[in-house]
Amino acid sequence: MLYDEQSPKKRITDSKLALEKAAKFCAYQERSQQEVRNKLYEWCVPTNAVEEIITDLILNNFINEERFSQAYALGKFRMKQWGKNKIRQGLKLKGVSDNLIKKALLVIDGNDYEQTLVLEYEKRSQVEKEKDSFKRNFKIAQYLISRGFESDLVWNLIKEQSN
Repeated sequence: MLYDEQSPKKRITDSKLALEKAAKFCAYQERSQQEVRNKLYEWCVPTNAVEEIITDLILNNFINEERFSQAYALGKFRMKQWGKNKIRQGLKLKGVSDNLIKKALLVIDGNDYEQTLVLEYEKRSQVEKEKDSFKRNFKIAQYLISRGFESDLVWNLIKEQSN
């Protein structure tokens, strides 16, 4: 391993070593192609070797965009209680195609999604201090929409809960 004098980052010139490191990087958790590509560039791997390494990782099933997108969607939904809009945005930032994003969002169970929205609504209702019901509902809706839930679902829930 060589070090670039101007950069404190490690510089990897050997393609085999870069492939090994990238494989370990992918084995640790699911990664998108773009994440791996960025990491390879961060390691200063020569540009011509980057796409070959990505291809090798795909052929050896270290990288699978569909598997990554589904794991990402379920993980963000279950662990962080994100709505579909925020998950979609996160996947776009990871360089995932629109078709795979649609497939990934279908993995989220509809009933679980509604239950999570209701739970998030109830949690926020308990901490919201606003007395004016119009402002209160607006603030709760704003919060839930910022968490990635669709505005029509949020407003329907608020109307339901207000009655």
